[in-house]
Amino acid sequence: MSATPSPARRTGGRSAAVLAAVRSAVEELVQERGSAQVTIPMVAERAGVNPTSIYRRWGDAPSMINDLATYRISPDRPLPDTGDLREDLTRWAQEIIEHFRQPAAAALLRGGAAGAGAGDSDCLRNRRAEATLLIERDGGGVPVEDVIDHVIAPIVYRVLFRPWTLDDDLASALVGRLFAGR
Repeated sequence: MSATPSPARRTGGRSAAVLAAVRSAVEELVQERGSAQVTIPMVAERAGVNPTSIYRRWGDAPSMINDLATYRISPDRPLPDTGDLREDLTRWAQEIIEHFRQPAAAALLRGGAAGAGAGDSDCLRNRRAEATLLIERDGGGVPVEDVIDHVIAPIVYRVLFRPWTLDDDLASALVGRLFAGR
């Protein structure tokens, strides 16, 4: 009696390859043309996929750009865990700043922000969730909205309007202001 070999597991498979091709195409096109000019057919052509695959996943170009802007900072990455909230927030903010120093990431954030509409963007929801985890792990003491207002909002402002100000000292300066007087 011979055993039937089990099929080899595909790690990611075709959908992962399609997502990677789409992500790359969106990054390139947003940098080349700006987010307002990017269309799903354009992305599909650049990625070498059928537009239907993209429409089925995202529905429209602004949703796709917003989702991919958020995807770039993986929600599954480990968050800093030094045992000190101030240090963890500083390292977290520095990671976000370094990410948005990349032109493609900054362009995607700009496009995602433009397509976010009246509600929170996926990017903001994810940063709020991360801030909540950091604060809760430390036992609280700093309101999450203060972290958003004093750390994340200034970073996003700089990405959108003053990218040359995303310097090495920004994270510690913003977190320092958050903790000033506490």
